[in-house]
Amino acid sequence: MKPEYWEKAKRSLARKDPVLAKIIRAHPRVHLEPRGEAFHTLARAIVGQQISVKAAQSVWNRFAAVAVDVSPEKIVSLKKSQLRACGLSERKAEYIADLAGRFADGRVHLHRWARMDDEAIIEDLVQVRGIGRWTAEMFLIFNLLRPDVFPLGDLGLQKGLRLAYHGGRKVSLQTMRRRGETLRPWRSVATWYLWRSLDPLPVEY
Repeated sequence: MKPEYWEKAKRSLARKDPVLAKIIRAHPRVHLEPRGEAFHTLARAIVGQQISVKAAQSVWNRFAAVAVDVSPEKIVSLKKSQLRACGLSERKAEYIADLAGRFADGRVHLHRWARMDDEAIIEDLVQVRGIGRWTAEMFLIFNLLRPDVFPLGDLGLQKGLRLAYHGGRKVSLQTMRRRGETLRPWRSVATWYLWRSLDPLPVEY
């Protein structure tokens, strides 16, 4: 299901940014797909940290096969050795076990997020082991569908900005941040299309 703001955001970005207009026209039939289950999204993001998309998918497939039901209650019942056997590093196995424990015992307060702004949710999420700002920002985009997230620590976004606006040459994060300011209030959508300019197949989280 397409986010309700998607078409409005596309039109707005295309009107004010000719570079993005070209990228949007090149990808007419794809859009951000919502991920409905919070634990699943965060666990998948942890799996994907610092490895390639292909490697992350391979590990996730093995993880899902072992877990059968990728739920907090199921994951807390697994031994660390079972998580490690899926291809998770020892640290990622600890992170996912900790995440599952927090969901299972209610320390993660999902019901509050709808009333919180983006930065407050990021602050809430980074209290969980293994969840840094990047993972929290991916969650805001892919699960909560927040429209104005600009994950400037993401290497794909940085590369997309360099290639689209600066001929591929290296520029400062400050320059990229200024570019992002021109894309408000639809920076999540702009980010998603800049990712598409590098890889036409959307990544799942």
